[in-house]
Amino acid sequence: MAKAEQIKSLIKSHLDNDPERFLTIALQLAAHEARKGHNDLANDIRKLVDKSKITPIKVASFRQGLDELIFTSNPDARLSELIAPDALKKRIGRILREYRQQEKLKTHGLSNRRKILLAGPPGTGKTMTASIIAGELHLPCFIIQMDKLVTKFMGETSAKLRQIFDVIQQHRGIFLFDEFDAIGGERGLDNDVGEMRRVLNSFLQFIENDRSESIIIAGTNNPRLLDQALFRRFDDILYYQYPTPSEAEHLIANCLGVFKGQFSLKSICEKAKGLSHAEITQACNDAIKETILNGKNKVTKTLLLSMLHDRKAAYK
Repeated sequence: MAKAEQIKSLIKSHLDNDPERFLTIALQLAAHEARKGHNDLANDIRKLVDKSKITPIKVASFRQGLDELIFTSNPDARLSELIAPDALKKRIGRILREYRQQEKLKTHGLSNRRKILLAGPPGTGKTMTASIIAGELHLPCFIIQMDKLVTKFMGETSAKLRQIFDVIQQHRGIFLFDEFDAIGGERGLDNDVGEMRRVLNSFLQFIENDRSESIIIAGTNNPRLLDQALFRRFDDILYYQYPTPSEAEHLIANCLGVFKGQFSLKSICEKAKGLSHAEITQACNDAIKETILNGKNKVTKTLLLSMLHDRKAAYK
């Protein structure tokens, strides 16, 4: 049966009116029972948890001035939806596992991974990863609009950053600092300004001292531009790349679904080389829309190749 610590944590989460933590611990109990061979009980617990997901997570409301900086959502994305190398998906799975079993880690004086840096070209799955982690853990996802933080509040950005970390402490969830390059640039660059050095120094202090139960994720398109002091502040660094031919084939098949015509995807994938996951997805969506508007129900090879070509031509 369940361990004493799990039962106490389950009761405490209920008394604290913390439904997300309650569901997380319930899933830990299900996993524990499954490992002991009590599959029927484990399945019953999982079904009860799944049924409870019908109730949406309450969206946080922030003080004036922060609402426009923080975009809030309640994703239902799952890790199985991510088209990425198995090694990368395994590392994301490790983040999820450590979060779900953080109480077990705490009994040994250890903490779960909760400060993550995602690095790679645009459109390769960084934002989706934040949504997946939120969806898998049944937590809200808060996306910090870095461009608005810097450009609108220049001169008081550090103060706004402090308020954001207060929110991280008060509202447990997944916090994504999107386009982190805006404040994370190398402090020694010639074109750096004093204000941005102060902002970066503030961020380094805030993330170093953060002891919240939230998961903090920073996304960057170019890790080479980041200040080296940042890297040791993160518990894990995940790197993203453009899809391989086999990944592109899988992605196109998923995107087209029932609209796929009678043609092989292998020859198509060569034309998709150099495009990101997001660009390939958009090309597939464009092909589906064109097919529907033409009164047809299957995407042809010629049409899909044309849409992929249009995506590549945008860079010329």
